[in-house]
Amino acid sequence: IIHWYKQKEGEAPERLLFFSGRKATVESGFQANRYIVEGNSVQKQCVLTIKDVIPDDAATYYCAYWDPHSVSGYYNKVFGSGTKLIVSEKASSPPANSEILQKKHENQTTYVCLIEKFYPEVIRVTWTDDEKEVTDNVVKGDTWQSAKDDEYSIASWLTVPAENKDKKYYCKYEHEEKQDSLSTQDSVKTASQEEYCRTVFNRGNLILFCLIFVTDQLTHRTAYLVYIILLLKSSMYYLILLFFIYK
Repeated sequence: IIHWYKQKEGEAPERLLFFSGRKATVESGFQANRYIVEGNSVQKQCVLTIKDVIPDDAATYYCAYWDPHSVSGYYNKVFGSGTKLIVSEKASSPPANSEILQKKHENQTTYVCLIEKFYPEVIRVTWTDDEKEVTDNVVKGDTWQSAKDDEYSIASWLTVPAENKDKKYYCKYEHEEKQDSLSTQDSVKTASQEEYCRTVFNRGNLILFCLIFVTDQLTHRTAYLVYIILLLKSSMYYLILLFFIYK
């Protein structure tokens, strides 16, 4: 038995229908003739089709089933990862720009994968090496909307130790209009601190990382200024001392 749930943003999920024995039973409150469910037990697939989509259909849809626990014998309801449905008159568009920024700091290197100006906002970004997906030391940011255009951007970054600086990593993204892969060796761009921070400040949860670099730079400048002041102070003291000696 496969269950389908509908969850609108900011609301609790509600069961839309359940599918059993090649028959779909739609919950009260929903128009039964708008939902078609097809199941294939051989391919282990269950497909939900929504006819005549309207703005109220915008939501995330989850499939679920009851899975028996092998030890206790109790059943657990297992949910899929969900599919987000966006209802809009605006046509979808692929990312207009994608690049990898590189920033070296002490004994590590941070790669920032920046993907800009796409619609809708649903996109999947992953990091891989030549063998498998990389999940350690990876931070995936949320999408943010451009202030002027109805377009979205996203940033994700990977931090690797200095000994892996020559290893090739890939930033892969999947959007409904385009899929692509960027290499840290072929498309990487070494960012200045100002450019790096400008990118970072577009991402709220990256601000702290940027401030580390800014703080380091300010610390060096402060130390330099303090040194100059102490040097000037010592010089003044020396001149005053000489004045009284010769007087």
